[in-house]
Amino acid sequence: MARWRADSALAIAVGLVALGGLVVQSRGIDTAADWTALLAVLASSGALFARRRHPVAVGVVALVAAGGYGVLLHQPGPIMLVFVVALYTVVDEGHLAVAIGLGVASVVAFAVADSDNQPGNGATLLHAGWLVAVIVGVTRNRRAYLAEAQARTVAAEQRMAEEARRRATEERLRIARELHDVLGHHLSLINVQASAALHRPDPTRSEQALTAIKQTSKETLRELRTALNTLRHDGDAPSLNRLDELVTTAGRSGLAIRTELAETGPLPPEVDLAAYRIVQEALTNVTRHADATTAVVRVRPDREDVLVEVEDDGTGGTGTPGNGILGMGERARALGGSLTAGPRADGGFRVCARLPLRPGHQVPA
Repeated sequence: MARWRADSALAIAVGLVALGGLVVQSRGIDTAADWTALLAVLASSGALFARRRHPVAVGVVALVAAGGYGVLLHQPGPIMLVFVVALYTVVDEGHLAVAIGLGVASVVAFAVADSDNQPGNGATLLHAGWLVAVIVGVTRNRRAYLAEAQARTVAAEQRMAEEARRRATEERLRIARELHDVLGHHLSLINVQASAALHRPDPTRSEQALTAIKQTSKETLRELRTALNTLRHDGDAPSLNRLDELVTTAGRSGLAIRTELAETGPLPPEVDLAAYRIVQEALTNVTRHADATTAVVRVRPDREDVLVEVEDDGTGGTGTPGNGILGMGERARALGGSLTAGPRADGGFRVCARLPLRPGHQVPA
């Protein structure tokens, strides 16, 4: 709409200039030639309203009108301004060959119309130079514009490709974290129970271990189905509402777990899932590596964050962080939070995650 208004204003302004020039040049509209020239001015100026839709046709109309004007009045006039605007549009729309042809024809018409004037005044050459400048200048600007537009298109395509790669990488990491947390936790418990049954071949303990393995494997399949449904966006993700189930499962390995939960209010789904997975992975590490007898799980609000802490009284966790701790850190940072994990001063190991209640952008690792 704004461009149409600008083109309309230009057509009106050029038409008024050409019309005024005709009146001044003819000293009034008296003869039939003057009236015919007036019609040529009005027709060519009116055609400028369609110059964007039909640039070549408007250029031809402007050339014929300018040539007829010169033949009628035996001299060129301000109507040439109409032709220059039309020629500019032809070049700007990419019709360079047509523009050159129109320019050559206009120089011939100008020379014929100017033949009655004093020879050698150079008006024809000046006119030709003017048209060449218009064609060359507009062509150069158009090429620069097209090159810039192409560069912007390429840059936009590169940004889209990079964004697609980034999202694909994030999705792969998300799936890897989900599967690691689901399978790693339960399979670790099964491994602990199986090891206990093998190293202590007591019938009663073996029966208890096999019962725990059966129950844990059943829960593993249920968790796996839930995780796959969540990845398909069809199903409810685990949350802290199921913390008691998680503690019960981890406790089958003989670990005594105490929970200290403060009122946090409803958590955003992504924060709730991350808190659950962090507790799950931390308890998995305790049962696998810590040689601990007790553990404490704390969840409490802290201003605009929620703190998730898991402490044990074991002796493990002093080596290089494994995939479990790295995965917990990735979950926390993906929400704009943080995670620390390391030995406690009085013995044991502590994992502490700070998760914002209003998840923000990912914090670089």
